[in-house]
Amino acid sequence: MKKILRTLPVLALLILVSSCSSVRVAADYDKNTKFGEYKTFAFFKTGIDKAEISDLDKRRILRAIEAELLTKGYTKSENPDLLISLFTKSQQRVNVYNNAWGNGGWGWGPGWGWGPGWGWGWNQQPNVSTSIQGMLYVDLIDANKKELVWQGMGSGYLSRNMEKKEERIKEFVSKIMEKYPPGALQ
Repeated sequence: MKKILRTLPVLALLILVSSCSSVRVAADYDKNTKFGEYKTFAFFKTGIDKAEISDLDKRRILRAIEAELLTKGYTKSENPDLLISLFTKSQQRVNVYNNAWGNGGWGWGPGWGWGPGWGWGWNQQPNVSTSIQGMLYVDLIDANKKELVWQGMGSGYLSRNMEKKEERIKEFVSKIMEKYPPGALQ
């Protein structure tokens, strides 16, 4: 029984970590748009400059979007059909976990009776952790009409680890761009 009780916190942590690794995505689009007619793209610098993230992260996001669109058969152009813009939001979350496991409590103590000693009891020190939840919006704008025709949004937890940051950005963009083009090409 003690072995099961010791593995429960570890199991809960694994479930929490695995649930935080996913990116939730959604997309919205103009149903009257014929997405099959778009063949070329360029980045909309004015919109991208307004994104409140570092220039390094902007370049990481733009490279990931470009790679996704090239894979889908689009061509980067000076005279594009689509303009790509983005914006971001983030919020820091503080998580407080009150653990019910730990040392210090009532158990068999030194001497001949019950008293304070080592045993299972309530640990009153909470665990506090912070995480950053980020949201990335990718906007596709009809270059001729100057109208938004598609928007993809991804949200999930961001890595503070610099080595994993680029991988996480690619995951965000890939999941978002799975939603484009919507349905079968029109």
